[in-house]
Amino acid sequence: MSPAEVRVFVNERGVTVPAGATALDAVQVNFPDDADGIAAGRLRLTDSRGLPVPADSVVTGGAIFRVVAARERLEEASA
Repeated sequence: MSPAEVRVFVNERGVTVPAGATALDAVQVNFPDDADGIAAGRLRLTDSRGLPVPADSVVTGGAIFRVVAARERLEEASA
């Protein structure tokens, strides 16, 4: 891995992305359908603690992301 690359984890799977890549870019590598869901608002990203992460956040080495359902949006639709 060169200094121009960053290793992060998405749903427990390691992925190497270019330095300056976003969290959404990292998801796109192994989970393109999930990336589409995030862009559409059906899914969202959290960090390793379960806190929301903006999809346009620039990744840092060792970051851990999880893709989860966007519950707030689902609850609004059913109300």
